Amino acid sequence: MFKERQGIKQSQPLVTGELRSTSYWEDARRRFLRDRFALTGGVIVLLVVVVTLGAPWFAPYDPLKQFMEGLTERGMPIPANAQFPLGTDDLGRDLLSRLIWGGRISILVGVLANIVSIGVALLLGGSAGYFGGWFDTLVMRSVDVILSVPSLLLMIALATVLPPGAFTVVLVISIFGWAYPSRVFRSQVLSIRQRPFIEAARSIGAKESRVLLLHVLPQLLPTVIVYFTIRVPAAILTEAGLSFLGLGISPPTPSWGNIILSGSRMYRTAPWIVIDPGLCIMLTVLGFNLLGDGLRDALDPRERR
Repeated sequence: MFKERQGIKQSQPLVTGELRSTSYWEDARRRFLRDRFALTGGVIVLLVVVVTLGAPWFAPYDPLKQFMEGLTERGMPIPANAQFPLGTDDLGRDLLSRLIWGGRISILVGVLANIVSIGVALLLGGSAGYFGGWFDTLVMRSVDVILSVPSLLLMIALATVLPPGAFTVVLVISIFGWAYPSRVFRSQVLSIRQRPFIEAARSIGAKESRVLLLHVLPQLLPTVIVYFTIRVPAAILTEAGLSFLGLGISPPTPSWGNIILSGSRMYRTAPWIVIDPGLCIMLTVLGFNLLGDGLRDALDPRERR
């Protein structure tokens, strides 16, 4: 009998260790690190961000400098060589330097536009879901109106009226980018406000604004992170499209969209001017999409065992 009890006592620490639980963020970190596609996307995004933000150090030349040796005797761009690793553009400027500086513009526009649009969506959608009533009806009907119209045509029309530049692109993307996330945030808040800890905060006399800011909105952080990483590539594509149409970043300031525009006139004789920025856009969008999918799988509580 004594040996049996001693055996039971000795086995208790093992059972206790097996039942040890992990926190939500620790569990999400482990899920993310086990996802090879997500890690690949994270590495791609990190490299793109580091290289583009460090453009003054990584770019071999001034993106606006025109080289006499950058054009042939007939005035055509030259292909890749030892001096210009990716060749030159139609004005004899180093294409690699312009891609690095242009990526800096595209990344900053995508990030800033999403900060504004996600912030507006979080404020309006969260408030509409928490307070309800006429405010909820007003916000949701506004969302229905914005989602029912062709946003690309309105973006083009608005960009045509406003002066071209980075501020205009950020403003145009922000105006039409908050509608769908606000609907998602509203549905999340409708679920969160019924949970016991919200009722407990109300029972001790906490104000509704305090409950919303300190207890409800922090619960939306995983969803906000996922939507931010997924919508950044959409903003980059929008900026590239507007710049390609001549409504975004104005030359000579480089961006991936207007570099493609400048090379579209000679895509047969100098295809690298079009192909290289297109590959940069594709690689960046792929990296953000892989990272966003991995974060969604890691942070979604329904995926937890």
